[in-house]
Amino acid sequence: MNEKFDLVTFGEIMLRLSPPNNERLTRGESFDKRAGGSELNVASGVALLGLRTGIISKLPDNAMGTFIKNRTRFMGVSDDYLIYDDDTDARLGVYYYENGAAPRKPGIVYDRKGASINKVRMDEIPAEVFTNTRMFHTSGISLGLSPSMEAITATLIRAFKKGGAKISFDINYRANLWDEEHARKAITAILPYVDVLFVSEETSRRMFQKTGDMRDMQKQFATEYGCALVCTTQRKVNSPKSHDFGSIIYDARTDTYYTEQPYRSIDVVDRIGSGDAYVSGVLFGLLKYDDTQKAVAFGNATSAVKNTIPGDLPSSDFEEISRIIAQHSATGPVSEMNR
Repeated sequence: MNEKFDLVTFGEIMLRLSPPNNERLTRGESFDKRAGGSELNVASGVALLGLRTGIISKLPDNAMGTFIKNRTRFMGVSDDYLIYDDDTDARLGVYYYENGAAPRKPGIVYDRKGASINKVRMDEIPAEVFTNTRMFHTSGISLGLSPSMEAITATLIRAFKKGGAKISFDINYRANLWDEEHARKAITAILPYVDVLFVSEETSRRMFQKTGDMRDMQKQFATEYGCALVCTTQRKVNSPKSHDFGSIIYDARTDTYYTEQPYRSIDVVDRIGSGDAYVSGVLFGLLKYDDTQKAVAFGNATSAVKNTIPGDLPSSDFEEISRIIAQHSATGPVSEMNR
């Protein structure tokens, strides 16, 4: 391949099953079937906005693997680095998601143990990708899936860094995967390689035991580990169906904080994937424009819109997000209809 990828991600792609119409997992009799997974969500969001993306993952060589491959292609994400598992025990991880409605919170049940992603090996990944990519993204979910995934995720980060790619990492701590002490040790080991870091305020305070306000903690990550940009979302949950959303990005290169007015009273249809949509918008702003303020604008807009769309994956293209950004920053009357 001669053309570089703007972004390549690495992580597990899963099958999501949800009972329709706010039904309960304990009594619903049918499921809505969708593809999902943090790193696929990010690659899809950046692809929809117009850049070239791919994903490294391992899928079972069966009908469910074909379903995921087809969804990956449909999102505009290259499947060049998808690997197929033909073992008799090959399987796709599954999670069951129940929508919430105040005062009932959303619920989730995972069934991902032994998924094929845990068998991925370095010798299955073409070496060309390490020097053919502008930016590599993965998350703490990939690190935390299993001991083998922890090792290969760290190896991939070092390989892409050596090949000249910028490294993006979303800490995305999941307590059902590993404990905080183990996670902190593993993540701290890879942070010196990270250029763009995504970390929540709760993770900063609890796992990394940082103090001060959010801006103080962002600067501490940059100072201690050399991260060029540290990104933190700010979500206010008014109810399961109404959220406010904004973010702050600290740019250590200029010692500057970037933010904007949050999106208020977002009509939440499905929250899952909205954090990944934020990551995709930020990375698009950086890759396309090398502009941190644009990264904030695209990140906030893509996340806000994803909340209004069912399923994990985004569905907003550059034209829609640009229009929403313009409306968000407008000071006069805004039309309620797209014509």
